[in-house]
Amino acid sequence: MAASTDTSTTLDLTSRAAEGSRSARRLRRTGQVPGVIYGGDGNAELFAVDGRILRHTLARSGAILQISVDGAAPGPVLLKDIQRHPVRGHAMHVDFLRVDMTQTIQTTIVLELVGNDSAPGVVEGGVLSQGAIELNIEALPGDIPDGIQFDVSAMEMNATATLAELKPPAGVTLLDDPDETVLATITPPSQEQAEDGIETETEVVGEDGETVAAEATGEGAGDESSDES
Repeated sequence: MAASTDTSTTLDLTSRAAEGSRSARRLRRTGQVPGVIYGGDGNAELFAVDGRILRHTLARSGAILQISVDGAAPGPVLLKDIQRHPVRGHAMHVDFLRVDMTQTIQTTIVLELVGNDSAPGVVEGGVLSQGAIELNIEALPGDIPDGIQFDVSAMEMNATATLAELKPPAGVTLLDDPDETVLATITPPSQEQAEDGIETETEVVGEDGETVAAEATGEGAGDESSDES
């Protein structure tokens, strides 16, 4: 899916002076998020943006969004990096890269595995592991997808899927080594995992083969009450 280039929503930013980390902390205490815009033909610009507005805008925008600094004419930027609080998860600093919609750029996108539960190797008890988390791509800004999916539903036990098996969206060039970049593997469970599975099954079924559920039906409890009477 290509990135949204909807210009109806513009993120309004306020320019700020370079005053060091103390100034950035003061901004954060007021709910503002400091950031920087760089690239293109202009110099780096420092800005501040309301944290709630930033969160809502990023949630509904694609890879490219429109920004306006101090009410100036909006322009397209790529969200290059966002630093988040390690515990609370809210944005603490954001980097935007100016882009020319007619020129290709290189960036990274998130890889998502789909079809996990139906993969034959997983159905047989294998362990699915994801390799690459992000992929390096080149594309026009308007063609950059929000993410890219790889279907693992056909993977067998002991299978390894590489980037060579992934067909990129139209207009997107994959930059990583197609044969060396591992996307996913399915391996047999380790001895410890297998033993855990046996122990779990024993707890549910019972060592003598009778289900625990049968004991909970109250059949034995009736005999005990009759003995007491």
